[in-house]
Amino acid sequence: MTESRPLGSNPLFNRRELLGVSSKAALAGLAAGAQAADKRPRIACVVTYWAAPGSHADWIITKLLDGYWWKGAHTPSRVDVVSAYIHQLPESGLGQKVCKAKGIPIFNTVSDALTLGGKELAVDGVVLVGEHGIYHDNLIGQKYYPRWWLYQQIIKVFEQSKRSVPVFNDKHLSTSWNEAKWMFDKSRELKFPLFGGSSIPFYFRKPEIELEIDTPIAASVVASGAGDEGSLFHCADVLQSFVERRKGGETGIAAVQCIRGPETWKWTARNPWAGKLLDAVRTSFNLKPEHFEQTVRQPMVCIVDYRDGTKAAIYSIQGVGWTYAGDIQGRKEPVIASMLGWPGPYAQYHAANAFEHWIIEMMLTRKEPVPAERLLLSTGITSYNMESNWENGRYAAVGRRVETPFMDMTYRSTRGPMFETGPRPPVVPYVRGFEK
Repeated sequence: MTESRPLGSNPLFNRRELLGVSSKAALAGLAAGAQAADKRPRIACVVTYWAAPGSHADWIITKLLDGYWWKGAHTPSRVDVVSAYIHQLPESGLGQKVCKAKGIPIFNTVSDALTLGGKELAVDGVVLVGEHGIYHDNLIGQKYYPRWWLYQQIIKVFEQSKRSVPVFNDKHLSTSWNEAKWMFDKSRELKFPLFGGSSIPFYFRKPEIELEIDTPIAASVVASGAGDEGSLFHCADVLQSFVERRKGGETGIAAVQCIRGPETWKWTARNPWAGKLLDAVRTSFNLKPEHFEQTVRQPMVCIVDYRDGTKAAIYSIQGVGWTYAGDIQGRKEPVIASMLGWPGPYAQYHAANAFEHWIIEMMLTRKEPVPAERLLLSTGITSYNMESNWENGRYAAVGRRVETPFMDMTYRSTRGPMFETGPRPPVVPYVRGFEK
C-alpha cells in the first residue's frame, strides 16, 4: 500500500496553486488520489521454482511486474508484487535476480511472505505458481508439485488473521480430487475468490468466436497434445471453458475414462459423434483423410460423460494447437475454434498475457473471473483420466470407466468473451534490466 504523503508533498500542486483553490476542494481531490493509490493491491507470490524464462513463475510474475499485452497493446500492471517465497530457492537463480532488481524481499516461509514478516496477513492477494521444478512423478505419471502443501500454509495465515484475500492458483489444484475439493471448499468457507487453471482458454482464437450462453451443445471434442498430465490439464480446461456454456449451465461430470494406443481409433469408430467432430478438426486444417490415425504415434482419448448426458472427448493430437469442435443442435456443421500460434518460446509476451489481465482484475474487484467450479472440474477430469489406466498397480491400455457421482458441481457461466483479441504482440526478448 502506498504511504500517505503530507499535503505539501504532492507533486501535482505547488503552494501557490493550493492557495488559489478552495481548501475544501483541494483536500477532497487529494483524498481521492490517496484512495486510488491505496487501492493498488499488494501481491505475495508463492512459487515452487523460478529459473529459465520458460518457467511459469517467470511468465506470470514478470507480467505482474512489468505489464502485459492485452487487446493489441502493452498494458501496465495495476498491482504491486511486494514479497516472494520460492520453494526451490537455490535452483531459482533467475527469480533471485529479478527480485533483487525489483526490490522484492524473498522470505524463508510462506507465512512470512504473506505477513511481510509480521504476525497478520499484510497483502491484498496471493499468486501461487506451483509449476516446474525438480519434483518426482508417481507410478501413474502425476508430478507431485506441492500445490496443496503451499495452499495449506496460505489458508493457515488466513485463518489466524481472520481475514482472507483473493488467491490465484496456476494449472490444476492438485493430483488428488480430495485435496482439490478441500482447496475449493476452503475458498467458500473463508469467502475468498479463487481463480486459476490454464491460460489457453484466454488465448487468441481462430476464428474469434465464443459460444453464447445456453448454447444447445450435444457433444464436444478437444484435440491437442495431451500425452502427459500437464498438457492434458490444458485440454481439460479448454473443454470445460466451452462446455460450461451449454443450455442449462454446468451440471457436473458422471464418469471419466482413458483409452490409449490403437484402441483409441477402435473406440472412435464405435462412437461416430466423436469421429465426426475429430474429422471436422482435420478438415479445418486441410489434412488428408486418416491423417491422425497414420501420424499420431501415441494416440489417447479421454472420454468425459456429463451428468446431463452431454458427451465429450479429448484427443492427444499434435499439430493442431488446441482446437475445440462442438456439435450444436440445429446447426449442420460443427463449430470450430482453435487456439494456436503464440510467439516464443522465450518472447517477452509469450503465452499467458490474458491470464495476467484476469488475475489483476480479480485482485482489484475481489470477484472470480470465472466460477472456481471450472477449475475444480478440470482438475477432476485430469486426475481421474490419469487413474483410469491403472488399478492395483497394473496398467491397461483400455482404462476403466471411473464413476464420479461426487463431481456434481453445478454453476452457470455468465461472462461474454474473455479471450485475447486484436493485433498479436511483437516477438521481442525479455527486458530484465540486468545481464542473464
